[in-house]
Amino acid sequence: MCEQAQLTRLIASVYDAALDAELWPGVLADVVDYVGGCAGGLLTKDSAKQINLHWQAGVDPEYMRLYSSTYSKMGPLATAVVGEVEQIVSIPELIPYDEFCDGRFYREWARPQGWVDVAVAVLDKSASGGTFLSVSCDGASGMVDHAMRRRMALVVPHVRRAALVAKAIDLRQARAAAFADVLDELSSGLFLVDANARIVHVNSAGSDMLNDGDFLRSIGGRLVAGEAGVDHILRETAAAAATGDIEVGVSGIAVPLSAHDGERYVAHVLPLSSGARRRVGAACMASAAMFVRKAALEFSSAPDVIGKSYDLTPTELRVLRAIVEIGGVPEVSEALGIAESTVKTHLSRLFEKTGAGRQADLVKLVAGFSTPLAS
Repeated sequence: MCEQAQLTRLIASVYDAALDAELWPGVLADVVDYVGGCAGGLLTKDSAKQINLHWQAGVDPEYMRLYSSTYSKMGPLATAVVGEVEQIVSIPELIPYDEFCDGRFYREWARPQGWVDVAVAVLDKSASGGTFLSVSCDGASGMVDHAMRRRMALVVPHVRRAALVAKAIDLRQARAAAFADVLDELSSGLFLVDANARIVHVNSAGSDMLNDGDFLRSIGGRLVAGEAGVDHILRETAAAAATGDIEVGVSGIAVPLSAHDGERYVAHVLPLSSGARRRVGAACMASAAMFVRKAALEFSSAPDVIGKSYDLTPTELRVLRAIVEIGGVPEVSEALGIAESTVKTHLSRLFEKTGAGRQADLVKLVAGFSTPLAS
């Protein structure tokens, strides 16, 4: 499987785990395989610097027992300041490596397992502690390198969103009707539809879009897209998901949208036909969900992650933002005050570095790095 296909499947699994926590061990195993490590875990750190490992993959149960009872208090995650949200750090960045190798944590717990380094990313951070994703490396995988950081940077934003959603939603006690308050906190418009694209539930942001009556409308209770192509995709996906048609795929379909005023949006139609999603849909007879949000770079955190993930120069990142927020080459050329040939040169480099094949793919890429949670 190519890396892009592997990443797409992994991201879909991550969001499934947000709905069913029991899936995390398998998802973490896939994360470890994609990043290139030997073990992984989801951990929390409280105000007393106590580390709790909630889910893990690739660690022997006996070593897990020893970690919980003794060694969690000695590890670099407990004793060092890890970093900012979504920042990826390794052992040499947390503590001098010689000092780490001389400590009990390494000599008595890490080294017997063959571990040599750990990549750690902060998923959530507060005054009382934080949540972390870790991927450990052994002698075969080697020290954390640039390639591992790049792959982990592509996964971390999605694991972070899944952890935030899982924190807000407990599926063991809640069903679709109880999700309304949580779903209304999403800045994305969310539409749950049945097999005939009839609206089963819509959140607050989605209601605003329907009230505008621009690119999405409710006609006779059915969700209708202003663009014929998007409406066709929505109806086909909802119908296919209801019959369990695997051809739709569990990863969903992303489609660019345009409002009458020229604003660009991205719609992601997600079948509720895989694992935990099917159980959510069964509670309210929904077969598909459509997330809709404005396609714009959130320059509070996303640009640094995108730039590092694809090794973009500041100018390439500026052109990427303009492509997403403004549109085609002529419009970007005029807005940035540069020649169209220059824009095309940077666009070609963006395609080469990101693997995108057209401008719509760049919109989807940027939208994937943006958080759907309202601030």
